[in-house]
Amino acid sequence: MRRLRQQLEEIESMSLAPYGLRSAASRGRQYPEPESATRTAFTRDRDRIIHTTAFRRLMYKTQVFVFYEGDHYRTRLTHTIEVAQLGRSLARGLGGNEDLAEAICLAHDLGHAPFGHAGEHSLNALMADHGGFNHNTQSYRIVTELERRYPDFPGLNLTYETREGMLKHETDYDVSEAAAYEPEKRASLEAQIANLADEIAYDAHDLDDGLRAGLFTLEDLDELAIWRELCDSAGWQPGASFSSLHRHEIVRELIGRSVTDVMNQTAATLEAAAIDSPEKLQRHPTNVVAYSPAFGEKVRALKSFLFARMYRHYRLVRMQTKAERFIAELFAAYMKEPDMLPRETRLQLDENASRARVIADYIAGMTDRYALDEWQKLYDPYMRA
Repeated sequence: MRRLRQQLEEIESMSLAPYGLRSAASRGRQYPEPESATRTAFTRDRDRIIHTTAFRRLMYKTQVFVFYEGDHYRTRLTHTIEVAQLGRSLARGLGGNEDLAEAICLAHDLGHAPFGHAGEHSLNALMADHGGFNHNTQSYRIVTELERRYPDFPGLNLTYETREGMLKHETDYDVSEAAAYEPEKRASLEAQIANLADEIAYDAHDLDDGLRAGLFTLEDLDELAIWRELCDSAGWQPGASFSSLHRHEIVRELIGRSVTDVMNQTAATLEAAAIDSPEKLQRHPTNVVAYSPAFGEKVRALKSFLFARMYRHYRLVRMQTKAERFIAELFAAYMKEPDMLPRETRLQLDENASRARVIADYIAGMTDRYALDEWQKLYDPYMRA
């Protein structure tokens, strides 16, 4: 049986909670175009994001470890896929729009520079006199300006709701800047879900990758209440042999507990506040999608541990310092002699665009490997240009 868009919208409307965003009620796209006959507006957004060049490049962009550290650590792409899976699960459980939540999750890191947050910090410092650099804003620029895939408009022409959700993305490491999207309102349920899905994913995979890399020990983790609880649930006791299966079981338990806690706490908040519309949800004084206070305190302790023992580990600091050097030297070389830029990038300078911004866009779009290759071509005398 074939289901056309109108039928899918009816099914969607019947399955969503009152506060979930309906694709049929979307505020539309920036540039008018016929809607799909077979996909809802938010499904179409998701599909367009997946087919971008920026999405494919995430495969070779750093999450925590640069690609040459090993094949089994998370990349920016695998992180994004994990976030999208968690986003769909949370949206399904809370009565939100799964397709919208997934679209926001898939797009949330499109603007990340090579070498993870080190690359972002370096570009932000280099762009201090030119408007700065923020990966949330860069993700938005990618879907509204930089991707060139359609003859009638720049970017992807995504719906208002997906664009708003991207700009209102917030975690402990990201700040929202959404002046053009009713900043007095909070993010939609689906965007708030994407925020928590991002946190759950990186807490879990950083614990997993940090253990795998030997950046901290099992004894170090024993100071954390949440670690001791996870070990009890997984049936592992300190002093016993610890295998990769134990690690997988504990990380899986962390994800499961996080999702369950967020669902329970969010459902309680929605009921207590009698939230029965997207408008009421976005005007609630606090985000409704959240951890419970008790579990949230344990998660914050885990984050503090990971920051001190993993992100500030000397191996990662060395890697980050090298990355900042690569980015800074690439930026300086292109600023001094823009004729070294590829022809397509140079043409953007002819459009009266800021030289610094064009160069920042070019560097931000690089994968780790491409950035290292470019650096070698510019600075290694034995490397052919």
